[in-house]
Amino acid sequence: MVSQLLRDGLHCPLHQAQIAMQTELRQAALAWLAEPDPSRKVAGVTDLYRAYQRGEVLLDGTVDLRTATPASGLSIPGRPQQPELVSPLAVKRRNMRTVEGRAALIHALAHIEFNAINLALDVIWRFPGMPDAFYADWLQVAQEEALHFSLLQQHLVTLGYCYGDFTAHNSLWEMATRTEHDILARIALVPRTMEARGLDASPPLRAKLAQAGDMAAAAILDIILRDEIGHVAIGNRWFGWLCEQGNLEPLATYAELAARYSAPTLRGPFNMEARRAAGFSDAELESLVGQAAE
Repeated sequence: MVSQLLRDGLHCPLHQAQIAMQTELRQAALAWLAEPDPSRKVAGVTDLYRAYQRGEVLLDGTVDLRTATPASGLSIPGRPQQPELVSPLAVKRRNMRTVEGRAALIHALAHIEFNAINLALDVIWRFPGMPDAFYADWLQVAQEEALHFSLLQQHLVTLGYCYGDFTAHNSLWEMATRTEHDILARIALVPRTMEARGLDASPPLRAKLAQAGDMAAAAILDIILRDEIGHVAIGNRWFGWLCEQGNLEPLATYAELAARYSAPTLRGPFNMEARRAAGFSDAELESLVGQAAE
């Protein structure tokens, strides 16, 4: 019932306040996670964030929705039929000298942001027993990722393309699947590893787009980098909190989790300024550089 209610009305301004008063945040996150239509997902997440900020959405972080909600009957994550998901090696190469090449790059970034919306929503519903601030943080992340996706999708349209017109890969969600029963691993290996790679990749990508004359795309990447520093910082903060609660040493714990879940080995160059701003310690950065050099 909640899922259908959310699908049919939460993004509609005429019904937003009335429905929000009947909504529990984590159930709503699950419903929008299962929504396959990108525009509906973006609108729903944006309205949910605003309603929560106004105090119109309840939060119950104690219920294990994996058993209390028929999540097995939902397609998680909800995604459109296109883009076709292929191996990372099969994703179309990006030639910045052509409009199509730039569009392929923007499409790849839009796909990352679409996945990032789903990742934030998944963390909210999947893991009970965390402080209220945890769920509020990841709802903010979901809303900002929705904005990023919208900006990239709108720019794609100006280039003559739409989300779904190119192939894409699923590496981000594959790591989410591997860590779906382990909150410590999820926080360690998705925001602090997979998504943190974007901090390193963003400056050279921005430079390529600017060199190709696409200053609108370069400006969007400036917004994304600014916000992603905050997202990775949220991951770092909650990883530290979880380690503290479990009396775990962060560096050794991260290394063990990375090995257990086959996290990718990160290669430089690293955006040290952005990583420091996101809360990585000097010891963590030294370890990162050392591993990349091996």
